[in-house]
Amino acid sequence: VQPPEKPLQAEEWSKLRESFQSPEIFEEVMFNSMVRYNSPIDVAKSLLTHVAKSNGDIAYNLLLKYLALCVQQGQTSEIRDVYDIMKMRFKILESGAYNLLIKGLSNSDQWRMALTLLEEVKKFMTPSRTNYESCIKAAGRHKEMNLAFELYHEMLAKDLVPTLDILQALFDFSRGMQGAELQKELFGVLSYLRENQIYPHKTFMRSVKLWFESIPGGNWRGHLTNIKDSGQCPVCNHQLEDSDLTEEEYNNLRERIIRDVIHGTDTFRKTSPQEFEAFQTFVENRLPFDIVIDGLNVSHIKPRRMQCENLFDAVNSLAKNNARLLVLGRKHMLINSSNWKREIMKEMQKKADFFFAENISEDDAFLLYATLRSGQRCKFVTRDFLRDHKAALSDSLTRHLFRKWQRGHQVAISPSADGKRIHFTSEKLFLSLFIQQPAFSYDCVVQTTGDTWHIPYKDSFEEKYSYRVPRKWLCIQQQ
Repeated sequence: VQPPEKPLQAEEWSKLRESFQSPEIFEEVMFNSMVRYNSPIDVAKSLLTHVAKSNGDIAYNLLLKYLALCVQQGQTSEIRDVYDIMKMRFKILESGAYNLLIKGLSNSDQWRMALTLLEEVKKFMTPSRTNYESCIKAAGRHKEMNLAFELYHEMLAKDLVPTLDILQALFDFSRGMQGAELQKELFGVLSYLRENQIYPHKTFMRSVKLWFESIPGGNWRGHLTNIKDSGQCPVCNHQLEDSDLTEEEYNNLRERIIRDVIHGTDTFRKTSPQEFEAFQTFVENRLPFDIVIDGLNVSHIKPRRMQCENLFDAVNSLAKNNARLLVLGRKHMLINSSNWKREIMKEMQKKADFFFAENISEDDAFLLYATLRSGQRCKFVTRDFLRDHKAALSDSLTRHLFRKWQRGHQVAISPSADGKRIHFTSEKLFLSLFIQQPAFSYDCVVQTTGDTWHIPYKDSFEEKYSYRVPRKWLCIQQQ
């Protein structure tokens, strides 16, 4: 439906409604259309007036659509009016209305009212990430950085994950501002990137560089660079952190994962204690493995092929250098079917040890246990990110060690461009196995020595977590 270009009289709206094939949804369709075509407010208002006169009141969903149009056009006084009408008519509003109101008001000169609404939302639900980010940006635009960071910490405390956009905005709004407390807060954002293994994209990296260079009297200088294979920065000659865990760190991590993740509350929801005990015995009798493979996960790598062929390719590739392989499978793989051919399964079992779990079991616990029991050299192959297990670890140091261990030991797997081969990607694969990527001796995360910062960054924006570690770095040093 194409909305009219100018306001209509009541009888003109009535005529249009009658000619519409489903008159009962006419107003809703018309308002949707007005939002899509960004119609003038007075046109939308004339329809709203017509509805109010015809029905005696205006339904909640129509007010919401009108509000969306007002927010889209930054019509602050209209947004206030709609809010007053809604508050009078409805005891509480749902999250959609609050999202629109907070967004609309935070972009206006009445942005403090958005903060009042945020407090209102907190009384009966957790505000959304968008609510917080709208308010943080409003505070930042008005140079109220203490308030912006207060809201940022509040959102983290509620387990809301900030977008890269809001993290970048914190650096942009702080540019050129003085204050040790502000610096400490922004260093904290960089630590957040480190702990969560987040790689900023190029524009975000530029914001960080410009902020450092704008600190009054700070004498910081940023340079873009590539780190040498040895881990040395060519700009400042600083040696980056080693990617290997020390023996003590590894043992602590292994104990914590076995305690918190494997014997924690979540593993046995889908795995019986008896089955896990049988698996432990199986592993202990065959240690150590070089590579542990999540068989079901790998079998889905190329959707158009038989699952057993995908797994066969991976096992074949990885077994070439006499590596000791453990494949974690499921019992259904042993039943001859269109996806699991018995002769191919038998062939694979000559090249690797297989453990077949019940079909409802959770393989991650098996994967982590077998890899960690095999020692520091053992790698594991899965396309899963293991986020839940990192979350099950109770303190940030252990979570950091887990991510660091994961970066050095997880082998990502992807089909080649022609679809005929499989690529294995890891920061530190055995060099003898694959020369897909050089083995790194340094850890690819944000790091600092106090007077230097090294920040790995990506060329393009990626909201999703990615295995592929950046090759490019920002080196910032204090002159």
